Amino acid sequence: MPSLSFLLAYLVFGAFAGIIAGLLGVGGGIVVVPALFWFFTAQGFSQELIMQMALGTSLAAIMFTSVSSLRAHHRRGAVVWPIVKAITPGILVGTFLGSCVAAKLSTGFLKGFFVAFLYYVSIQMLLNIKPKAHRQIPGKLGMFGAGLAIGAVSSLVGIGGGTMSVPFMVWCNVAMHTAVGTSAAIGFPIALAGTIGYIINGFGAPNLPSLSFGYIYLPALVGVAAVSVLTAPYGAKLAHKLPVSTLKRFFAVFLLAMATRMLWSMF
Repeated sequence: MPSLSFLLAYLVFGAFAGIIAGLLGVGGGIVVVPALFWFFTAQGFSQELIMQMALGTSLAAIMFTSVSSLRAHHRRGAVVWPIVKAITPGILVGTFLGSCVAAKLSTGFLKGFFVAFLYYVSIQMLLNIKPKAHRQIPGKLGMFGAGLAIGAVSSLVGIGGGTMSVPFMVWCNVAMHTAVGTSAAIGFPIALAGTIGYIINGFGAPNLPSLSFGYIYLPALVGVAAVSVLTAPYGAKLAHKLPVSTLKRFFAVFLLAMATRMLWSMF
């Protein structure tokens, strides 16, 4: 059982992650994974398992927060359900297979992959890079392939896939606000398949801490998910009152600093 200080840390961070997700429209995983990595390191978890546990626990938390988000977007008519239906088979397969691969990779590789992804997201956000619409939504095979790729990468970095699914849909002539809403719905099958994969692949792993369910650390899941679900709506309300474009630039700098710190710790 974690100490009271760590339980409080999970709750406080869950509140912060929820507000950031609602305010900036980013997936919670992009900040949850590095935070869990540092929390788990401080608790003395096995270095060989820390990244798998951070990724798995992040995806499990997203499973709850994505439901709240997709319901809000659905009420505003911003979810294109035919796109969700078409891309979900590839998402499920890609995310599950990605979690199986991640279970066999070293913490060093997963950490390096996540750092590279953080740099990609932060630079994209800092420079406000957006793809230009060039084509229409592809057919079944194309959507399966897109879902496969988005799911695989999402499982390796513990996110709901919005940083990839939104640009993909915008590239396919889907309006930005609709792409964001649809991405929120796509986040649920990503989180579901990833959670199942990290649970199955974590069973029997040596040196797992108590209160683990596969690679899911239950105290962190409860602390982060329970509070972030409550605070995300407040972040969304703040988004209508604060200069979000400016805040995104500050957040991008924060991500760059976080990525650099993780990169430095690898040497």
